[in-house]
Amino acid sequence: MTRLLALLLAAGPAAAEILVPARTIPARAVIMPEDLVLSDQVVPGAVTDAAQAVGMEARVALYAGRPINPSDLVPPALVERNAVVPLIYQGGGLTIATEGRALDRAGAGELIRVMNLESRTTVTARVGLDGAAYVAF
Repeated sequence: MTRLLALLLAAGPAAAEILVPARTIPARAVIMPEDLVLSDQVVPGAVTDAAQAVGMEARVALYAGRPINPSDLVPPALVERNAVVPLIYQGGGLTIATEGRALDRAGAGELIRVMNLESRTTVTARVGLDGAAYVAF
């Protein structure tokens, strides 16, 4: 039994394939299946499943042949800086909708600053899946 355990420990970690960019992917580019290739490198924590990367946006430039870390990927931006977006205030059964100017770039679920175009007040809002900025009060 101890000999079997010693053999398993001596074998080291099992080789796992990771995903690496097939070409340099610039920051803010959405990753497509053809952008990725498998590599036999052993890198703990690197992206190994294409479902983790395809459709995500590169937060930083990803260089060909280098491992992709999950922190290098973010959901694609739905709201661009300076875009006019629906600004929706919700709370206590009341909903107020107006227009706002996004002061940041963000994807669904992220917090951004939005300037209410009517009052010129800046608020913090969460971007919804529909690209609107939602403020709870």
